[in-house]
Amino acid sequence: MHTKGTGEQNRINIAIDGPAGAGKSTVARMVASRLQYIYVDTGAMYRAVTWYMQSHGISAENEQKVLQTVQNMVIELKPHESGQMVLLNGEDVTPFIRSQKVNSEVSRYAQIEDLRHHLVHLQRMMALSKGVVMDGRDIGTTVLPAAEVKIFMTASVKERALRRFKELDKAEGITLEQLETDIARRDRLDEEREVSPLRRAEDAVFLDTTDMNIDEVVEYITSFCRTRMDGEKEQ
Repeated sequence: MHTKGTGEQNRINIAIDGPAGAGKSTVARMVASRLQYIYVDTGAMYRAVTWYMQSHGISAENEQKVLQTVQNMVIELKPHESGQMVLLNGEDVTPFIRSQKVNSEVSRYAQIEDLRHHLVHLQRMMALSKGVVMDGRDIGTTVLPAAEVKIFMTASVKERALRRFKELDKAEGITLEQLETDIARRDRLDEEREVSPLRRAEDAVFLDTTDMNIDEVVEYITSFCRTRMDGEKEQ
């Protein structure tokens, strides 16, 4: 599955964390492409679970039913020309998991401790062979604490809302002000949850992207990673 081209001996794992709407998924995907690494969108896994539970009328409050259901779910992340394809029990659910309905509730499902444990185990298995770029809320602190590169990527609430607004289907009728409120609420939920809260790992590079475009962010992270890869090679 890995592409040989960056050297098998000096492969590293890259963890990119940060709050909702920071652009982590887009940046992580582009960094992985440049380094010929595998991209793992952990947020898509939580979104897929949320979408499935919503579709089957299982609320986040019904933790026992959520956990019982997720044990029988098969989540696959596959590279695709448009980014990444998310398969749930063999069905392509990629078009459905970025809706505002999923956005508004994904943090509630993500607070379920045993659900996080289940998905973290899957994520760690994906990273065993190195050469992985993984993004989420707790990658550097919980999922891959030994990752060679950790980036904590953020931006102002206003900027993050604007970026998300540009991504949304206008038919959803969500205003920019509503998105700002929603993102601020999700920040609080992610930061205050008891299990794997959103926080910057002590050894993570803090990167405020408010005044940076995507290409600048990708270039910064890619250059930093190549420096670390060279360091691993010399050891």
